Amino acid sequence: MRVNTEEIISGVYLIGGSNLTSSDDAAVYLIDFKEGLVMIDAGAGNSSSQLVRNIEMLGFNPADLSCLILTHCHIDHIGSAPFFQKQYGTKIMIHERDAGALEKGDSLKTAASWYGTTFPPMTVDRKLQGAEEVLNFGSERLICLHTPGHTPGSISLYLDRGGKRILFGQDIHGPFHKAFGSDIAQWKKSMQKLLQLDADILCEGHFGIFQPGQRVRAYIERYLEEYE
Repeated sequence: MRVNTEEIISGVYLIGGSNLTSSDDAAVYLIDFKEGLVMIDAGAGNSSSQLVRNIEMLGFNPADLSCLILTHCHIDHIGSAPFFQKQYGTKIMIHERDAGALEKGDSLKTAASWYGTTFPPMTVDRKLQGAEEVLNFGSERLICLHTPGHTPGSISLYLDRGGKRILFGQDIHGPFHKAFGSDIAQWKKSMQKLLQLDADILCEGHFGIFQPGQRVRAYIERYLEEYE
């Protein structure tokens, strides 16, 4: 049976996205830590069972998902969050400035109305706060950076593993819309913050995996030039 996944670097996988699970899914990433699994984003909500199968086909148990970290509050990234929370008790994390959209089931701020659907109000288990939070998994650290611009509570994450810095930078490209609370000036500052990381691998939300570091930098700089 074909595995609809891609291993990016040891223990870091692409398990969902428009070419893997459903056309309306943003990218979904899985990180295997010795202390448990972490999922980054959750697709648009129509491929929950396929995400579960992909996790299982990699040899993992979805019940070992310690947390699901949402990079921002849009439906194509959060859709299956209620499923994983209810089915497996997965802890849902999102930055405090985007949490209200999930808690209220706000069809505009979640962009659910753009997709012709709805998002049910749900409980957020942990609200990330401030400019940076560090999640420790044994000797490894997953850094959550507040990178507002696309939405007020957008975050990017990075992990150092195997001599490489892996950046999970969703929706670097935008779009920017008043209904989302977008702020291009803030976004530009956020992109400069990402450039300073000198990441070796970029795991993006819609346009795939970029490596080595020169391609990561070129991808981010391309959009900064576009919005000059």
